[in-house]
Amino acid sequence: MPTIQALLNRGDYIVTDGAMGTVLFASGLEQGDPPELWNINYPDRVAAVHQAYLEAGAQVLLTNTFGGNRYRLALHNAQDRVEQANQTAAVILRKAVDQSKKEVIVAGDMGPSGEVLTPYGELAFQDAKDGFAEQAAALIAGGVDLIWIETMSDLEEVRAAVEGTREISDEIPIVTTMTFDTHGRTMMGVTPEQAFETLISFNVAALGGNCGNGPEEIIEVITKMTSLDQDTPLVAKANAGIPELVQGKAVYRASPATMADYAVKSYQAGARIIGACCGSTPEHITAISGALAKLT
Repeated sequence: MPTIQALLNRGDYIVTDGAMGTVLFASGLEQGDPPELWNINYPDRVAAVHQAYLEAGAQVLLTNTFGGNRYRLALHNAQDRVEQANQTAAVILRKAVDQSKKEVIVAGDMGPSGEVLTPYGELAFQDAKDGFAEQAAALIAGGVDLIWIETMSDLEEVRAAVEGTREISDEIPIVTTMTFDTHGRTMMGVTPEQAFETLISFNVAALGGNCGNGPEEIIEVITKMTSLDQDTPLVAKANAGIPELVQGKAVYRASPATMADYAVKSYQAGARIIGACCGSTPEHITAISGALAKLT
């Protein structure tokens, strides 16, 4: 099993994949439908997305499980399918990676619960932790190499996800990123510096920023985190620009060339694990991979 540090030791940077949902929408996923159930209903289409990112040069691929926790799936009356959806997703990605014969990390993707934790909301910390533990258990059973916790706004929810994962495995590496989309802070007011200081205490393999308002925002996040520490691997996974609503659908305008430029600037700012988030496609990752290769 390749590790983040082993890949960094070999190449100084790691390219991750891009958006899953964006590509699935192009394959027929309807707005409002849960992508996670496509692992069960359309596994070949999900596998095709992974294959495209493999061919684009991604070295870390995320399972199609961003909203695969019991709380988000309950919105679709599918809370009893957490194990099936997540374990199947891990098996799909594991098979694609193993068949590729490439040294690629299979990351089990866990996004926010979709609820707000107490005291600001109604979700108790223990309930959040239990939900993340349930998801992590299914991903690990399916064969992931690490757990990737992303797009978080609340440090307590990150802690719930980390502790839930640790209930299942003391050893599996964890990567976590937050989204700083509210004037340089997360929705809950967390700054990049506060995020770094707290996340590093969770003994994660890497940390950083993802999603948000596009490349420039993520570069600023990486710059601030790098000022605190130059040794911890930092993750930059920006959206392909700021989304615009066109006929009821989010449209992202950043071209592959724009995202390639962002990748270089993120690397120069201190990021070593670089990819893209919402609105990105395998074409964006191909451009990112090519641009970073020219640096080294």
